[in-house]
Amino acid sequence: MIGMIRMIRPLRSLTHRLALLGPLAVGIALVPSASLPAADTGNPAYADPAKTDDDFPFQGEYSGEVPVGGAPMKLGVQAVALGDGQFDIVVFPGGLPGDGWQPPTKLKGKGKRDGASLPFEITDPDGKTHKAVIKDGAVVAADGNAKLPKVERKSPTLGTKAPAGATVVFDGKGVEKLEGGKTTPDGLLMQGVTSKDSFGDASWHIEFRLPYQPKDRGQGRGNSGAYLQGAYEIQMLDSFGLEGLNNECGGVYSVAAPAVNMCYPPLQWQTYDIDFTAPKYDGDKKTSPARMTVRHNGVVIHDNVAVNQITPGGTGGDDKRVKGPLHLQDHGNPVRYRNIWVQPKP
Repeated sequence: MIGMIRMIRPLRSLTHRLALLGPLAVGIALVPSASLPAADTGNPAYADPAKTDDDFPFQGEYSGEVPVGGAPMKLGVQAVALGDGQFDIVVFPGGLPGDGWQPPTKLKGKGKRDGASLPFEITDPDGKTHKAVIKDGAVVAADGNAKLPKVERKSPTLGTKAPAGATVVFDGKGVEKLEGGKTTPDGLLMQGVTSKDSFGDASWHIEFRLPYQPKDRGQGRGNSGAYLQGAYEIQMLDSFGLEGLNNECGGVYSVAAPAVNMCYPPLQWQTYDIDFTAPKYDGDKKTSPARMTVRHNGVVIHDNVAVNQITPGGTGGDDKRVKGPLHLQDHGNPVRYRNIWVQPKP
C-alpha cells in the first residue's frame, strides 16, 4: 500500500534531520480538524478553474529534494488558501502523501501573499524561525539553496474506461440513468443525483472535482458524498492539507478515517475506485457486515474495512438491503462528476 509504511526511526532522529534544512525547516503542528459549516455564508465558491481569485495560482502541491547533511532528502509542501491572501503551509518529510511521506509526522507554517509572491515563515523543532517564499511556480528557500517546483498530480485511474459487463452510470452523454440529473454547459454532472438502477456487490469508479471555497471551513468547504446502495457514504470534501478524519475526504463517514489523506487541491480531478461487498444475513442474524476497499487517487485508503451500520444522510432503510442506488449528495456546494461506472460482482 503506497505511502502507508510506518515510521520506523525515532522522531528525535527525524527532528534532527529537519533541523538541518535551514530555511525550509518547519515546526510540528496539528492541522485543524473539520468543523460544522455556517449556514449560507455568502463566501465565494468557484467551480471553474479559469474563474478563481488571485490566491488560487499559489495553492497546490510542491515537491523536490533539499540538501540535508550533504545528502538529498525529498520534501513535499502543500499550500492551502484560506482567503484574503492567507495560507496554511503543510510540509511532508519524505515527499507528498502517497509519494514517499510516512505518517504521521508532518509540519506546518503560515504565509500571506504579497502581490506575485507568497512569503511564509516556519519554525523548526528547536524554536528557530526560518523563511521561504513561493514565487514563479516554486517554493524557494531564503538562501536560494533549495527549490521545490509546483506539481499537479493526476490519479493513475483517471479516465479509466468501463470494462466489459460494466454499467455506465454517467459518461457526459446524458442523464437518462439518473434521478434529478443535471449537467453544466460543458457536460459535467452536478451534485444531488441518484441512480435509477440499484446495485449490490460491485466495483465502482467515480471521478469528481471539488470546488474552490477558500473562505469556507470544515463541512462547508466542497462537501458531497458517494453513498453506495444509498446507505454507505465515502465522504467528498475539500480536505486538502487537513488531518484525514472520518468526516473528511476519503472517510467512511462516521465509521473509519482514511489511512492517508490523499485529497488533491480543489478544482483538480480526483478518483474513487471502490470495491464494495454488501452485508450478509441468515434470517435476521447478520453474518457479515458491509465491507469496502477504497482507492483514492490510486492509493489504498481503506483495505477491506468493515462498515457495521449505515452512515448518516443516506436514502433511508437499513443495511439488510441486497441492492441499492448510488447517491451523490447535494450539500449545497458545486461539486462536479464525470466518468461514473459500476461493475457488478458475479
